[in-house]
Amino acid sequence: MSLRKGLIIFVLLAFGANALIIAKSVDQDTLNSFLGANKLMLLGALCTVFLAWCCDAGRFCALAKAAEESVSFKLGVVLTWLNYFGSAVTPMQSGGGPFQVYVLYKKGVPVGKGIAITLIRTMLTILILTLAVPAALLLDPEILKASPFLKALVFYVFAVIIATWLFVIFTIMRPDLFKKLGKYFILLLKRVKLVKSWRKVINAFKWLDREVENYILNFRLAFNSGKIYLFIAVILSILHLLALFTVLPILMRAVGLEFNYVQTIAIQAVFMFVLYFVPTPGASGVAEGGGALLYGLLMPWNMAGVMAVICRFFTDYTSIFMGVVVVIRMLGWGVTENLHKGALPESAESESLNNAK
Repeated sequence: MSLRKGLIIFVLLAFGANALIIAKSVDQDTLNSFLGANKLMLLGALCTVFLAWCCDAGRFCALAKAAEESVSFKLGVVLTWLNYFGSAVTPMQSGGGPFQVYVLYKKGVPVGKGIAITLIRTMLTILILTLAVPAALLLDPEILKASPFLKALVFYVFAVIIATWLFVIFTIMRPDLFKKLGKYFILLLKRVKLVKSWRKVINAFKWLDREVENYILNFRLAFNSGKIYLFIAVILSILHLLALFTVLPILMRAVGLEFNYVQTIAIQAVFMFVLYFVPTPGASGVAEGGGALLYGLLMPWNMAGVMAVICRFFTDYTSIFMGVVVVIRMLGWGVTENLHKGALPESAESESLNNAK
């Protein structure tokens, strides 16, 4: 799927889902509630989103320090926005990493370290959600009863996360075997003529050896000499999620709805846990419709649908828009398309291969 196609699908699904939700749920009471919303509380919700960005940016800085690299806070914010943009145009929100790794590479961070930094960042979020979701389900079993489909999704996501953690542990414990498998894959690409020359195969082997070593080194640094920075990253990860999850109760307070703060956190944790593995670009369609369904546990249906749309606007759409701005001004559409296809731009690729020699 091309970058442009992914973005178009995201916009169409999000627009269609939002239009359907509003058409099916809005009534006069809804309009009256939102027209009379507390404007100061709405501003507070926006400030909470800014706080989430700051926590995520700080997390990048801390993980870079753990890897003995330096990432400025400004660059951390840029990486945060790039992650939202990349997640919006790829299935299962998987596309943010390549953009972040490339920007880190252009700032002097080796590719292997960049991959490890972005991977640890993502895995921290998933680990926190993996621990939080069972607790949330124990506190509020009614969440899964809202939809049999949601229940099936939760079990599916647990299976995927277990498989992902096993893969990460495998790469750390058996890096030599991982490199061998990578080289077999490169030879397979040569056999099907996707890699045309033996020179490129040899250079790819050297590049793989070097970057896997950097990747492993970064993990060792993070869990040994970089423990203090890793601990800071964990705290910032928790604060990042809490900031995002606090937007909903602030919006509920703005329109005069009563809420249980712990319950709102629990429902959103389960929901985010599922959205990480939805196959549509940026989880569009499912995020809006599923949000309306789950928020119906917290408030009347005539408020739940619009609240899902508005909450998504605050927590995701604004970040995606900033990501689009960064992509156009900092990377350019051509470079971004190449990264989306899994290829480094020619200048970066040649420099990386020269370093591998």
